[in-house]
Amino acid sequence: MNNSSLPADEQIHSHVSSPQQLISIFVALLGLTALTVSASTWPVGRFDVWIALGIAGVKAFLVAAYFMHLRYDKPTNSLLLLFSVGVVVLFLGVTLADVHQSEPQVQAAGLPQIPASEAAP
Repeated sequence: MNNSSLPADEQIHSHVSSPQQLISIFVALLGLTALTVSASTWPVGRFDVWIALGIAGVKAFLVAAYFMHLRYDKPTNSLLLLFSVGVVVLFLGVTLADVHQSEPQVQAAGLPQIPASEAAP
């Protein structure tokens, strides 16, 4: 069957990325990982979670755009991905900010604290 005889939505598209492009994205992901590790030592106070989540959001978008080929897909799918990653980052950030904000009240109430060694298996 000839590919051009199919409707536009059903045509087979090859998304061939050059090895140089994929290596560049991989190096960018490694750089962003190093930035995340470096950012953990910055004295930014309560913004440390937002910085880490922002970097994670950029990395998630790069992986989806280039390794999952969303860059070559319809723009609507990329916008949906960007919106979805943004919502997840926002929800996690607000949740972690709330936990951080309520920590003094938990300590003041004398509630038992779970040591970090017991919190995770």
